[in-house]
Amino acid sequence: MRDVLDEVVRSWQLGEAAGLATVTSTWSSAPRAPGAAMLVRPGGEVAGSVSGGCVEAAVYELCREVAASKIPQTIRYGVSDGDAASAGLPCGGSVDLFIEPVGFPELGTLAGEVTAGRPVALLTVTEGRTGAHMVITAGTRHGSLGHDRLDDAAAADGRGLLAAGRTGLLHYGPDGRRRGSGTTVLVTSFAPPPRMLVFGATDHAAAVARIGAFLGYRVTVCDARPVFATEQRFPGADEVVVAWPHRYLAAEAVAGRVDARTVACVLTHDPKFDVPVLEVALRLPMAYTGAMGSRRTHDDRLKRLRAGGLTETQLARLCSPIGLDLGARTPQETAVSVAAEIVALRWNGSGQRLTATAGPIHADNPPA
Repeated sequence: MRDVLDEVVRSWQLGEAAGLATVTSTWSSAPRAPGAAMLVRPGGEVAGSVSGGCVEAAVYELCREVAASKIPQTIRYGVSDGDAASAGLPCGGSVDLFIEPVGFPELGTLAGEVTAGRPVALLTVTEGRTGAHMVITAGTRHGSLGHDRLDDAAAADGRGLLAAGRTGLLHYGPDGRRRGSGTTVLVTSFAPPPRMLVFGATDHAAAVARIGAFLGYRVTVCDARPVFATEQRFPGADEVVVAWPHRYLAAEAVAGRVDARTVACVLTHDPKFDVPVLEVALRLPMAYTGAMGSRRTHDDRLKRLRAGGLTETQLARLCSPIGLDLGARTPQETAVSVAAEIVALRWNGSGQRLTATAGPIHADNPPA
């Protein structure tokens, strides 16, 4: 929903009768993840997508119907691979949607928290007191789902999903009992974008920074050499920092700006820069740490890191030589290789060609 939030707020502020469809759950090859949303404004303008095109036309009409009636609806498209084509999902799978009229009092609070870059989640009742909303942060909540006990339980459980940056469904009894049924709450997390830290102001770093931004990361390029670390050389980065990489990373970790979603790409292949920053990075619980260099450079790097006190468990987290084997030659091709490895590790992909694999294309078991 993040990609349409500005349009949703604008429509709400204008008092428009608009409809919003949100993916609540998926099965098998459904193309968009829970939390994906599509807005239909009264003039027929569309923002966002819930299926990548498969069922957009049908959802468009439902959004207009809900906007006019002010009555939320839930719907499922696709049941099995055998009949999914007739339901609008020719690739198979199914997608559950919640469709509601735009506008609730807590929307301004939600938008303000997202704009400020603070973690926030929107809780929406999709079964039960349908359409009730609550906005939560780590320490506050705004609005009500209709019952004090339900508010307490959903806020606590929602904060767990928010801390992990996840969107998902929670189920309760009508009075908020966790073991009950009849009330379903969609938690849509708006965590700040994950960070990509690129160490080394090289041509490869410029390409990796651009593809990192394309993937939705907030990209920082860091190098100790001011003549190379300039904003003009890295237009794809959100910030360019002149500092020794290991000192910068250690300071960011102490400040709480490195988390389990952060990825680090060490691209200088110079031991005086690489080894110190890797000694810091491999001790942090980051999602990915990769380092560029030949296999000979990698072997030498491992010796230096062992001498620095890193354990074999910590060294096993190092992706080096960096990237997947795509036969890449240019900085741009290498950046695709690096991005492919990051995506594969995030979603537990095999890195093989899809023609050589079987089963669902979208895995249901990404790493925790």
